[in-house]
Amino acid sequence: MIFTDRIEAGRALGRSLAQFRGPDTIVVGLPRGGVPVAAEVARALGAPLDVLIVRKVGVPFQPELAMGAIGENGVRVVSREVLDAAKVTTPEFATVERRERLELERRAARYRAETPALDLRGKTVILVDDGLATGSSARAACEVARAHDAAQIVLAIPVAPGESLAQLREVADSVVCLQTPTPFGAVGQFYEDFSAVSDEEVMALLRQARSPQPGGADPGSSSMDPPCIDRDVALDLDGLVLDGHLTVPAHAIGVVAFAHGSGSSRFSTRNRLVAGTLNRAGLATLLFDLLTRDEEVDRRNVFDVELLAGRLGAATRWLRRQPELAGLPIGYFGASTGAAAALWAAAEPGNEVAAVVSRGGRPDLAGPRLGAVLAPTLLIVGGRDDVVIGLNEEARALLTCEHRLIIVPGATHLFEETGTLDEVASLATDWFSWGFSRLGSAAPRRAGGVAPPSR
Repeated sequence: MIFTDRIEAGRALGRSLAQFRGPDTIVVGLPRGGVPVAAEVARALGAPLDVLIVRKVGVPFQPELAMGAIGENGVRVVSREVLDAAKVTTPEFATVERRERLELERRAARYRAETPALDLRGKTVILVDDGLATGSSARAACEVARAHDAAQIVLAIPVAPGESLAQLREVADSVVCLQTPTPFGAVGQFYEDFSAVSDEEVMALLRQARSPQPGGADPGSSSMDPPCIDRDVALDLDGLVLDGHLTVPAHAIGVVAFAHGSGSSRFSTRNRLVAGTLNRAGLATLLFDLLTRDEEVDRRNVFDVELLAGRLGAATRWLRRQPELAGLPIGYFGASTGAAAALWAAAEPGNEVAAVVSRGGRPDLAGPRLGAVLAPTLLIVGGRDDVVIGLNEEARALLTCEHRLIIVPGATHLFEETGTLDEVASLATDWFSWGFSRLGSAAPRRAGGVAPPSR
């Protein structure tokens, strides 16, 4: 089995861990690659999410062989057996430990600035990584978690070689692995997308997991209700089938369809982060591929705004046919060229969307269609994205609906800077929540109606 990406792997892993759902369970990801997987597991179990910042202390002449491990708060585990066998002296151990401690402290300073560590004492700790080869880092993580007085340690990984798992059962109370292929080369060969995970992505996932929940639920508890629906879907659009993912939280107040930009897909990390924030605010989301794989090969399709808008309109009709979404208002979130498709589709008679949000968008590509857009529209642009700021300013002159342009200071086109994507998600949540709620009023659909949220 080849996983599409870490998110798909996490969802599959979460389904295999249902027996560990409970008030004393904490899901812990191993930075960096294990955190997106762990985030999906935590979501499936309704459990708090944290990271375990751990560094393996390797034998100087054989770094893959762990002679110990270190963790936060001065936690230190030493393997006397390995030290004696490798004839490593105390000063040699101390030299390696100092080097690893510097990296551990660097990561702790970044990750803990906004999200303090959760207390593992007496808890069932589910340690999650995106896969393992030798298992030495996972072993170190288990030992550090034990040193933090965890009551039960569950090691959960999507893929690993069988011989490594056998050794890890010595340090973990339970080991859950989805597949143990033979032969086993590298973890990355079992993922279509195994791109590097940045510190910024890790911190964004942690912030989202700790953010306030709808209805006042405590984000640090495991009492959060999981989504009513959280599944992959196949959108049958008049005989053309497109892949997507639908998430519907309990008591959803509306649904947002995402239109991704050129070169992206339903697996866009940034769109998924925004979708997660919307879900926690009670908004359903549909992320789907606007093109088939064969169509994506022809780059002209990626920039065919009319084609993409037609697909978004068809997806809107598909959403209205779903019984679980009956009567819910629909909004569009578009990124880059996807924003042009969202605005074009919003101008089509019969679509009747409640709100549109553009992130780093190219509304200019929707051209003369902009004047026909009735849905209140929020344009979000990075403060360092000079060219796109100008294009959005020009597009505003053509919009006659309620609209607003917000520039996020310090952000570039992709909103990769710390905190900037969180700001986008927060702005979008406010805009959609307002747009959906105003449908119950007699507010005019043109400019000058009920005031939109101000930030």
